[in-house]
Parts: sequence; C-alpha cells; structure tokens
Amino acid sequence: MGSEFEVTREAAGNGVVVITVRGFLDAHTFERLEEAISQAFSGGFYRIVVDLAGVGYVSSAGAGVFIGALSEAQENGGNIVLLNPGPNVREVFELLGLTQIFQVVNDRRAALAAF
Repeated sequence: MGSEFEVTREAAGNGVVVITVRGFLDAHTFERLEEAISQAFSGGFYRIVVDLAGVGYVSSAGAGVFIGALSEAQENGGNIVLLNPGPNVREVFELLGLTQIFQVVNDRRAALAAF
C-alpha cells in the first residue's frame, strides 16, 4: 500500500466535493492532493470533504496541503472537513494542531452535514 497513492474526486451534491486519498501522503505525493483540491476550487467547489480512511501515513508536507487550502476555501464561503483519519494520521494532525483548526469527523453523513 505504501507506494500506491491515489486521489479521487466525486461530487456529493449540495456543492460538496469528496476527495478520497489512499496511500502515504508525504513530500512525494502531496502535490497530487493539492492539484485535486485546486481543481475543485477551479470548478467553483469550496466545500470539500477529504476522506482519509485509506491514508496510512501523513508527513508535515502532506498536512501543509490542508492548511494552504483552508484559507482559500473559507475566503469563498466554504470549508474543508477531514473525514475518518486513522490513528496514526490523527496523531500527526493533533501534534501539528490541525484538530484545533479543522473539523474532523468519523462518519460521511456528519461530514456532509458539516456545511
């Protein structure tokens, strides 16, 4: 699973885009997530749920993608919600203070209702 990195996007209705990430989110892969978020913004979607259930590891470079995107989302009336991070990923987010800034939920319905 480590080297297989995948990012997919789907419209979830109500102007929300769900971006699903699988694999390791690090210095080698973060640009692909950045690109997916950027494409959502280009399409006028600023309400973004990032499903992290399939992410086994996140580095500070990977976490930085969320911080960079959050201000643009909020400036356009949107937000970024982090869905279902595993224990390792949640620990990194807590260490970096991201759980103070981002809404972190464990269930897709709660994520979609967050907007």
